[in-house]
Amino acid sequence: MARIEKTVFISYRRTNVPWALAISQNLTHHGFDVFFDFTGLASGDFEGVILDNIHARAHFLVLLTPSALESCGEPGDWLRREIEEALDSKRNIVPLMLEGFEFDTRSIANQLTGKLANLRKYNAMTVPAEYFEAAMEKLRNNFLNVALDTVLQPASAVAVRAASKAKEAAAQAPLVPEEELTAQQWFERGFNAHLKNDLGEALQDYDRAIRLKSDFDLALYNRGLVRRAKADLDGAIEDLNRAIDLDPDFSEAINNRGITRYYKRDLQGAIRDFNKAILLRPDFGGASYNRGLARHYERDRQGASRDYNKAIRLGADFREVFYSRAEARQARGDLSGALTDFKRAIRVDPNYSEAIAKRTAVLQAIEKLDANSKRKSRRSRS
Repeated sequence: MARIEKTVFISYRRTNVPWALAISQNLTHHGFDVFFDFTGLASGDFEGVILDNIHARAHFLVLLTPSALESCGEPGDWLRREIEEALDSKRNIVPLMLEGFEFDTRSIANQLTGKLANLRKYNAMTVPAEYFEAAMEKLRNNFLNVALDTVLQPASAVAVRAASKAKEAAAQAPLVPEEELTAQQWFERGFNAHLKNDLGEALQDYDRAIRLKSDFDLALYNRGLVRRAKADLDGAIEDLNRAIDLDPDFSEAINNRGITRYYKRDLQGAIRDFNKAILLRPDFGGASYNRGLARHYERDRQGASRDYNKAIRLGADFREVFYSRAEARQARGDLSGALTDFKRAIRVDPNYSEAIAKRTAVLQAIEKLDANSKRKSRRSRS
C-alpha cells in the first residue's frame, strides 16, 4: 500500500531565502522533516549532501520567482541541477509560484529549456504573502498529503549531519515577518518591470522593498542599476555602496560600482573596484573585460589587451569583448589580429554596424600594405 511521506526538500535561489525560511518553519511546525541549505554548505561537501538529501526526501518544493530562473542557463547552475535531479529521481515536485511568476513570460520561458521544460507539466501552486498561512495549509493538505510509491534512498552520514545542522540553524532563526515577504514581492515586481525596461516602475517597486527592509542588499543593488540607467550616477554609487557595506563579498555590486565610476570618468576608482571583484572571483570574465576598458582609456593598451584575452579565455563571448580587443590590436599595428576579432564580433551580431565598418577599414589597410609591399618588391628586383 502506498504511504504518506512527510519529508521535504526546498530548492530556491538565494534571492528568495526569506520565502524558503518561512515555508520551512511552517512545515517543520506541522511535523514535516524539511531540508534546505539555509546556512550554506562547504564547497567540498555540497554536491553529495544536496543530491543525497533530494534522494532521501519524497517531496521537492521549488520556489519560482521572476528572478529565480535568471541564471539557469549558466553552466553548473545549482538550482537547475537540483530540479533536474528531482525530475530524474521522480520526486513529488511542487512548483511554488511566488510574486509575478508566470510560465508564459518570455524571459522565464527562455530559461525553461531541456529537462526544465517539464516543470510546466506539474500542478503548480501560487503563494501570496498576504495569504501565506492559508497557502501553507493548502500545500500541506492538498499537495503534500498524497500517497507515494517513491523509492527513498538512505542519505550518507555526511548528508545526514549536514541536514541536522541546517534544520537546527533554521529552527533557531526568528520567524519571518510578513513585511519581509511583502518586501520580497515588491522586489520581484521591480525585477519584472526592470526586465521590461520600465525603469520608473522598477524604481518605485525597489523603493517600496527597501522601505520595508532597509538591509535588502539585492534590492539596493538593483535600484543602483536602475538609477545608473536613468543617468543618476551619484544615486547609483550610493545604493551600490550600501549593498557592498551589507555584503563586502558582493562581487557583482563591486563590479557595477566600478562600471558606474568608469561612466563618471573616475578611472582609477573603477580599476580598484574591478581589481577587487576579480580578487573575489578570479573567474569573473566580465570584470576583466571592464578593467580592460578602463585601462584602454588610461592608455595602458598592453594591460587592456591582457584583460580582454583573459575575459575571452574565461568564456566571454559577447560582441563588445571581441570589438574591444580588435581595437586594441589595431592600435598596436596587429591588423591581422584586429581583422579576426572584428569578424568574431560580427559573427556574434551580424548587424553590428560599428564592427562591420571597422572590418572594412582594416581590410582596406591590409590591402594597401600588401600593394605597397608588392611595389617595393618589384622595385628592388629591378
